[in-house]
Amino acid sequence: MNAKEIAARAALAELPAEGVIGLGTGSTTRLFIDALGELVQQGRRYIGVPTSEASRAQASALGIPLLSDDGPWDIAVCVDGADEVSPALDLIKGGGGAHTREKIVNASAKKNVIIVDESKLSAQLGVKWKIPIEVLHFAHAATAAHLVRFGTPTLRAGRTDSGNVIYDLAAGALADPAAIDRELHAIPGVVETGLFIRRADVVIVAKANGEIARLTRPE
Repeated sequence: MNAKEIAARAALAELPAEGVIGLGTGSTTRLFIDALGELVQQGRRYIGVPTSEASRAQASALGIPLLSDDGPWDIAVCVDGADEVSPALDLIKGGGGAHTREKIVNASAKKNVIIVDESKLSAQLGVKWKIPIEVLHFAHAATAAHLVRFGTPTLRAGRTDSGNVIYDLAAGALADPAAIDRELHAIPGVVETGLFIRRADVVIVAKANGEIARLTRPE
């Protein structure tokens, strides 16, 4: 088993005996959805809330019952990945382009479990990863012009599942991620940022030697 699969399977221990589970998006979360599908096929009563069309298609193919996109949902646990994790367990997410939906499902969950390999740990957010920012397609270049004061925005190819575009903002190390997040949200046209501040309850880290670290958010 590689580190991603070890982290994904370790997350199963965070689940209730049955209930509604938020299904994140990304390469590590795909492995978790596979493992959850095995439990459902064995008779466990789980229902999923997917954060992307890719996760919905995968879960459906595995026979995991799914709720509609409309909400509201009573989510016991949401399991998702991350692109960068700070010592405070703040996150940058959105490499897969689903961070807006991921943040909505995250906010509806009683517990949020993040699964990563140790390469995603960082001394400070922004050191290893740019900030993905979902922007309305309408006037997206005008919105990007406002992003320039925070760093260098680069338009990503393609559209999100909601039909918007993503700019990856190279802002460097973030001394105050929460403040940057608030300022970015104040820009008209910004739909959502990939900064997840105080949104992880548990981070499961798989190390290269096969060991698992279970980190909980500092109070």
